[in-house]
Amino acid sequence: MNLYESGEMYLESIYVLSMKSPCVRSIDVGEYLGYSKPSVSRAMSALKSGGYVTADKDGSLHLTPSGLEVAEKIYTRHTVLSGLLERLGVDKKTAVEDACRIEHVISDESFNAIREHMWKMSAGLDKG
Repeated sequence: MNLYESGEMYLESIYVLSMKSPCVRSIDVGEYLGYSKPSVSRAMSALKSGGYVTADKDGSLHLTPSGLEVAEKIYTRHTVLSGLLERLGVDKKTAVEDACRIEHVISDESFNAIREHMWKMSAGLDKG
């Protein structure tokens, strides 16, 4: 299954919510993203059939290993990119919104270069 931005957003949301609570349901994802129940239901069906998400009989959602891999990748991109934008002087709200858009389209090569640069900047700041 080819994941699009919306699928990545759903996976990232499940990941973020699962860090706060062991039980994440579709309704929680909908509230977090501001999406309707039918939209979330369609997305969860697609993510389940794609092998990214499973659901318990009580409706609790769980990321499969492949779903977790995608979610962690997007979440890492989001945190690194929003952090970079804030360090550049962008206000937090704008940095988060822009990072949310960039995280889905940036290449692995470009993202890894940014992450490496930030790591070097942090290491340099710690020494000085």
